[in-house]
Amino acid sequence: MEINLYQVDAFASEVFSGNPAAVCPLEEWLPDIQMQRIAEENNLSETAFFVPEGDGYRLRWFTPEAEVDLCGHATLATAHVLFKHLSYKRPVIHFETRSGLLKVEVCEDGYKMCFPASVPTPVECPSSLPDALGVSPLQTLAAFDYIVVLNSEAELKSIKPNFMLLAELDLRGVVITAPGDHCDFVSRCFYPKLRVNEDPVTGSAHCELAPYWSQVLGKSHLSARQLSKRGGVLTCEVFNNEVALFGQAVDYMRGKIVL
Repeated sequence: MEINLYQVDAFASEVFSGNPAAVCPLEEWLPDIQMQRIAEENNLSETAFFVPEGDGYRLRWFTPEAEVDLCGHATLATAHVLFKHLSYKRPVIHFETRSGLLKVEVCEDGYKMCFPASVPTPVECPSSLPDALGVSPLQTLAAFDYIVVLNSEAELKSIKPNFMLLAELDLRGVVITAPGDHCDFVSRCFYPKLRVNEDPVTGSAHCELAPYWSQVLGKSHLSARQLSKRGGVLTCEVFNNEVALFGQAVDYMRGKIVL
């Protein structure tokens, strides 16, 4: 059996930036254990698999450790593959996922993705979190990740996490955020439980971050930067119960998996 594989740098305008994702188009599902092994072999933060379903596609995402409920950059990479390489002709792609219906369309400067918003709420800071980050949070919130608010972009850049301590926390991961020096807000995202210590650019985290910063700043259109080593730039728009994420994607590699 041969499976086509595309590796795409998402939330990027040039290769070697943004967040790389593998995309595997399928006609029918492989066994879950086989998809997990492919994701582990790819050793990227996400591998996306999709099959035709109804008028759209069913989309699933796997880290090297486990299947996840939502992934932004691999959704962006999948839409890029469909529009650019697989001759998708309709204006909007509909993806059925474990997080519900996701929609992606081509826009003037890349792609627009509409995701469900996940509004974080204030929580008591877990006792190990200050030690894991080396700072005392200005505020701690939670949605599907812990959201740790810091004072400044400089403080956020200086964080050197203890990933072993972060992996012991109960939620998916930890996202640190602060006001940006040259954008509305900045962030870094840590997912050691999923064998992704620091994710380069995390679309799903901005489904939590954008609603928070929208309330804080009193605006619905937001500019964001994720300050990982590779880095990434996102534009976010909050409306009703959704978050629109805008980003670009570029090809890095095309190949075949031989099973």
